[in-house]
Amino acid sequence: DKLEFKISKEAMIEIAFWGQNQNSYNQAKNMLEKYRNIVLGTDSILKVTEHVGKIVFEKDCIEAQNTYNNIANISTVEKEKTREILYGSIDGCAVNTRIEDENGSTWKENKLGMFFDSKDLYMRKDKTNMIINKTFTTFFGCVENFKQHFYNLAVKKDYLSYKTVIFITDGATWIRTMLNELFPDAIQILDKFHLLENIGSYAKVIFKDNTVKIKNFVERTYERIINKEFNLIYRELKKYGNICMPAGTVNLESYIRNNESKMDYRYYEKQGWFVGSGAIESANKTVVQRRTKQPGMRWSVNGGQYILTLRAKEESNLWDEEVKKRILALC
Repeated sequence: DKLEFKISKEAMIEIAFWGQNQNSYNQAKNMLEKYRNIVLGTDSILKVTEHVGKIVFEKDCIEAQNTYNNIANISTVEKEKTREILYGSIDGCAVNTRIEDENGSTWKENKLGMFFDSKDLYMRKDKTNMIINKTFTTFFGCVENFKQHFYNLAVKKDYLSYKTVIFITDGATWIRTMLNELFPDAIQILDKFHLLENIGSYAKVIFKDNTVKIKNFVERTYERIINKEFNLIYRELKKYGNICMPAGTVNLESYIRNNESKMDYRYYEKQGWFVGSGAIESANKTVVQRRTKQPGMRWSVNGGQYILTLRAKEESNLWDEEVKKRILALC
């Protein structure tokens, strides 16, 4: 009777698991009835799931703030470098909410952070990569708060015990600035796919439907990047300086200038380093989009945060450790 609902803590955990695991609360209702013989309406499942998510999220916030407040001491600790490479990545994904911003938009960005160990990176026979044991953190809201959660996750991954820490990014300024602050000694790599995609998008504006010129421009620009011939790139780009770029197309010169030190792909590949951001984009689909971007879905900001906190715990294989234990510890 001290609990929020007149059900056991074990039942709360079970309901919350299916609430975050299925594509909708209605599907969770069906699974609970079929496999656990728990009969509840979707509104009750929503309330229990959000309640559990709130408890877990608030605990995360306290832990993250305490860790971040101690960053000066943590980052100067001398540790033996016993592990090889820790990879990290960050991406944003807009989720439809019930709250309008000053521009009338109801879409709010969720920020997803991920880490994985190089020993968990495998190459399939078709040369594509498979990653196991990925660990996530997710946050609805500003960079300053997300930064605390992301740094806390890095500390939990014991990032100081790695010989090399590598972040693969899409070139976003806020990500670059945050990583420079938190991990000044880490290596940042601009995702090669995003680079080629942005060069291609720019070329399509310049050359319209001339596929040959587009292809040649992309290949020529990339080859110059590989050879660090940036002056040749900037010289060519000046010819197109008067062309108005549509919204969503990068300012290619600024984009390359800001990421010159993050595009040494010949060296990266020689080291055998992973250089693509496909893992974080795939994770966004798995952790965020599959649960929160089904047709017709709109979320309260808190409700979206709570469900995605639980999604991140489950996909990080931390359900028992950071959800179950916290709920069972309730009075």
